[in-house]
Amino acid sequence: MHGLINRAIQSFVCNTYGQSRWIRVTEAAHLGFVEFEAMLVYEDETSRRVLHELCLELGRPQREVLEDLGTYLVSNPNTEALRRLLRFGGVTYLEFLHSLDDLPDRARLAVSDLHLPALELREESGGRFSLTCHAGLPGYANVMMGVLRAMADDYGALVMLEHAGARGKAEVIEITLIETAFAEGRSFELGARAG
Repeated sequence: MHGLINRAIQSFVCNTYGQSRWIRVTEAAHLGFVEFEAMLVYEDETSRRVLHELCLELGRPQREVLEDLGTYLVSNPNTEALRRLLRFGGVTYLEFLHSLDDLPDRARLAVSDLHLPALELREESGGRFSLTCHAGLPGYANVMMGVLRAMADDYGALVMLEHAGARGKAEVIEITLIETAFAEGRSFELGARAG
């Protein structure tokens, strides 16, 4: 698994639960280190062990932890670059939803060896959509649930999300867009601010 993904998990745990809990997780997972390198690739089993030990440490189901990770990736100031990548998908939440099919390609433009599973949005009737998260990254649909929820807040949209389970090797998220301008969204400027 790409180091950026593992590094995101590390940042999420350290910023949300503290460095000491992260260290306990890495020790329980027998990593032999406490810092993931963002540009390395790790064995999938390493990531699975870390997630397993993290869920034991927190006493929470993996699906909840991964959804919280997705929310963190959009809403935490430390991950502003990902929020910007997602916001380039459109001016409204509806445009953002329609841009999700291109997300793996946009991610690969930013990091050439980062391969995210394909996403496929299907528009139903009455503001309902289904997002198919194809196989390739265990827990990806749960992370996307958090991303979709946080992006709705970011845009000021009111949505209902439901994990609809698996269809073959893929997982499906049902999205009901209730109102596109429910609240004021977070400010966003196309050009990044100089720091």
